[in-house]
Amino acid sequence: MSFPTLAVVSAGAMGSAVARRLTTAGCTVLTNLDGRSPATRERARAAGMQDVPLPELAARADWVLSILPPSEAYAFAQSYHDAHSAAARTGAGRVAFADCNAVSPQTVKRIAGLFAGTGISFVDAGIIGGPPKDGYDPVFYASADPADVGVLDSFVGLGKYGLRISPLKGEGAGVGDASALKMSYAGITKGITGICTAMILAAHASSPTTAKALLYELYASQLPILQRITKAVPDMLPKAYRWVGEMEEISAFVGSGEGDIHRGVARLYERIERSMKEEEGGGEDIKVLEDFVQDAKGLIDSKKDQK
Repeated sequence: MSFPTLAVVSAGAMGSAVARRLTTAGCTVLTNLDGRSPATRERARAAGMQDVPLPELAARADWVLSILPPSEAYAFAQSYHDAHSAAARTGAGRVAFADCNAVSPQTVKRIAGLFAGTGISFVDAGIIGGPPKDGYDPVFYASADPADVGVLDSFVGLGKYGLRISPLKGEGAGVGDASALKMSYAGITKGITGICTAMILAAHASSPTTAKALLYELYASQLPILQRITKAVPDMLPKAYRWVGEMEEISAFVGSGEGDIHRGVARLYERIERSMKEEEGGGEDIKVLEDFVQDAKGLIDSKKDQK
């Protein structure tokens, strides 16, 4: 059995975990770590990824999986396009680029446009879920131009190397639909987390008494929301900086007017990012949120004990 050579860029938490799945299955996984941090380089090493110059990556990889912060997605696609144009190909078979980033349909269509007429097939892929690990797989939802016959099936074929891939086929499906699904899902899940966070901070700004009353009322009348807060808010804090660009992309997807909701959530996540950097362990906003979560957990547990 021959195994494909893939490129995964870059080796963040998601990218390195995806690469580990692929290398464990026997695939060769290339990456390019120019300008990346020591922590990223260590993740890549642990995942079995090979750091190569971008021209070599373009020459050897049959599949490229772009897994980056939204703000870097277009620039990397442009760099890869240019490197591929100049490369003497050594890979065999179809060459394809899968954009797996949290970007709007408008952005992913701009990226797809880079590859029109180049011979490079394009897949629009949206990852829903966290990094893969033992017993858990996120879903790669994928769509493609129906005119590019077979590329979607070829991408689905990567599932035999440890990825969980769900193709979007049917009426109207094409490039932009996987990203639209990702935007819609993240707009709900991360949007709810942002709204909860904003209201906890606003209640505390009014007074600590108000925040405590909010906690007890949520327990009394909206227990599922309070339970969600105890899990979602702590998980969000170290990731807030990554979610700013995603909220901006969701805002562009929704459009003017209603899209302002997620533009406001982006500002909230910027605020959290600043607070995370203020002091060792975080600033005042982080302390308020952590205290609220701890009090919520204590209240939920104490009521359980009384049953």
